Amino acid sequence: MRRTVFFISDSTGITAETIGNSILAQFEGVQFDKHRLPFIDDAHKAEAAALRIKTRYAQTGERPIVVNTMASRDLCDIVATSGGLMLDVFAPFIGPLEDELGAKRSGAVNRSHGLVDFDKYEARINATNYALSHDDGIDVDYAQADLILVGVSRSGKTPTCLYMALHYGVSAANYPLTDDDLDKLELPARLRPYRDRLFGLTIDPQRLAQIREQRRAGSRYATLQQCRWELEQADKLMRREGIPNLNTTHVSIEEIASKIFDRFGIERTMF
Repeated sequence: MRRTVFFISDSTGITAETIGNSILAQFEGVQFDKHRLPFIDDAHKAEAAALRIKTRYAQTGERPIVVNTMASRDLCDIVATSGGLMLDVFAPFIGPLEDELGAKRSGAVNRSHGLVDFDKYEARINATNYALSHDDGIDVDYAQADLILVGVSRSGKTPTCLYMALHYGVSAANYPLTDDDLDKLELPARLRPYRDRLFGLTIDPQRLAQIREQRRAGSRYATLQQCRWELEQADKLMRREGIPNLNTTHVSIEEIASKIFDRFGIERTMF
């Protein structure tokens, strides 16, 4: 089975897409063609979106699914003329909140991801700069790090650090375990003062070989034998040093970050 899904929003569409994908993931037997329609914030754009959805309906003969986070009831009604299955993400919450707060929703557009707290925004920018300058051992000023990810090359350290910085303002450095580190099976001297901030990432050797092959095709670096050796040595080192770790093979970046935060007791809200 194959169905079309539209994530539609009067802002970036991040909320609609994130919640929508979480829901769609429950239906493993269905393939979804996904489309994001952000910034649908006036009647003209809503009419254009409705036309696009209606056209897709005619092309496929299957009613498109519309995951909607538009705040304006009028814009929602326009898009609903498309005939798509409208799933209003906010609907189950607005009524109870209005009753609880004794206030009506404003219906104002572009509010989901507005820049509300400049301090938090600056913290995210600073954390991102920190992650970039402390990527793969480029800089070794770890004193300001909230945490340090360790692992073999291409095990997911860099994207995880950037995700935590961009979304949560967490200053995360990463250190790639080299052949020399793995031969000695000793924690590098520059990391020893920060042992309590270390967290290891590992990955299945077959997946690591695939990733490395895309980066350096035909190299020793990408061979399954080399990947297996590095991962086995890294596992021994982490166990010897008592470094908590996580296999990233089948885990999303979001889940990796959540597990790391839970381990270190870090409580941050997104954005």
